[in-house]
Amino acid sequence: MSVPLGPGLQGLFRRFGKAFDAADVEGILAWVTPEVRWIMARGPDAPHGRIVESREALRAALAERAQELDGVRFSDAQVFAAGEFVVGTFRMTAIRRSDGAAVDLRGCDIDTVREGLIASKDSYWKQVTAG
Repeated sequence: MSVPLGPGLQGLFRRFGKAFDAADVEGILAWVTPEVRWIMARGPDAPHGRIVESREALRAALAERAQELDGVRFSDAQVFAAGEFVVGTFRMTAIRRSDGAAVDLRGCDIDTVREGLIASKDSYWKQVTAG
């Protein structure tokens, strides 16, 4: 069963989302635990994608993504509590730097929170491809 977030979690995810949408890496890192575990939607770690663990590893992963995508924007965000997890859905658009192709996807994050900070994030993307 999902329920709306309480005021504390609403504030956390609003501030985190604002930093993420602005590509403010230091702002993002301010709202995660030092040992954050982020399972990214894409990457070489089958079947997970890419797993980063720590603020420093996350900083590096975000820098790599900034080299790959331009103009990342998030919209249609919804966040709610589901038991011990916080689940968020969103739409992301961007331009892939390598070929100028538009990226338009829907995503879902499953988060855990500890002591007022995001401790883990498991990200999933739904991408539409030609064919």
